[in-house]
Amino acid sequence: MRRLYGCSARQGWCSLAVLCVFVAGAAWLRRYSLIGLFGAILGPMLLACAALLLGARMFRTRFGWRAAWCALLLAVGAGTLAVLAPYHTWMRMHGLPGLPDLQVLACAFVVGMLTLGLPLWQAQMGARARQLAELRHAVLAAELKALQAQIEPHFLYNTLANTRYLARQDPERAAQMLEHLIAYLHSALPDMRSRDSTLGREFDLAGHYLALMAIRFGQRLQYSLDCPPSLAGMPVPPLLLMTLVENAVKHGVERKPGPVRVTLDAQRAGAAVTVTVGDDGAGIAGTAPGSGVGLRNLRQRLDALYGDAADFDLRRTAAGVTEAVLTLPIMEMNEEMAA
Repeated sequence: MRRLYGCSARQGWCSLAVLCVFVAGAAWLRRYSLIGLFGAILGPMLLACAALLLGARMFRTRFGWRAAWCALLLAVGAGTLAVLAPYHTWMRMHGLPGLPDLQVLACAFVVGMLTLGLPLWQAQMGARARQLAELRHAVLAAELKALQAQIEPHFLYNTLANTRYLARQDPERAAQMLEHLIAYLHSALPDMRSRDSTLGREFDLAGHYLALMAIRFGQRLQYSLDCPPSLAGMPVPPLLLMTLVENAVKHGVERKPGPVRVTLDAQRAGAAVTVTVGDDGAGIAGTAPGSGVGLRNLRQRLDALYGDAADFDLRRTAAGVTEAVLTLPIMEMNEEMAA
């Protein structure tokens, strides 16, 4: 009973003391019928708990929830029938008329099922919530892999095509593009197979990507990155920032003929880190902010990994800068690292 309701040892002893006081008070007042009825109600619960714990020790095979409910019904029912004879014996010993059998059985069974069924129902709901969370994580991981499968070949094709063109026209820039491509793949490929990354690695990956895009767009693209060393070791999900950086290039640089500046910086604000990806390109006018597959996946990943502790906002400032603001909590394990 103590384990089912999660009470401490002190609370359990206090409950036992209250029970003893109740029984002693009823005996002192000669309320033997009340003691008999209380025993008829409490007895089935104790017998059911003993039977269930004994069964759990004897049969270590994991059963489903339906089998658990059936076992609970059988244990409470058997315990209720077992205390019926002792109840009438107690009442006859003190010369008191007992309640009808049906009333005793109904009271004992209903109270026993409510008392023991509630923890079982809570455990079942908790297991179902955990199962749904695991399925949600699996779906998000599958969507992320599908998104990467769509983005990476297209990105590699464009980069290699540009490299081939530069190899004929400007070999020095072609060599630079190949160096950045190798550095990008060296950072990106391990993260695709890992569940964790760091903020510093994500900034390095974004830097290699923007360097490739700068060679592709020439003077049209300028960029800057600012990640404080104290935040570089902060664990973050892999490829979390790449969606924001790619959107800045796709919607900001590609759609604006003139020069565009892309900025990426991280700042600590109390117990959280704010990462901002900004660009002064074409902006988000005429489109629904955050409606793309990549941003929708990003929001789902944040919700699954951090819940309400993380936040994402896409906005257009008065200065004409589109900002994607990502707020992530600093875990306790990172406090010393970020200090």
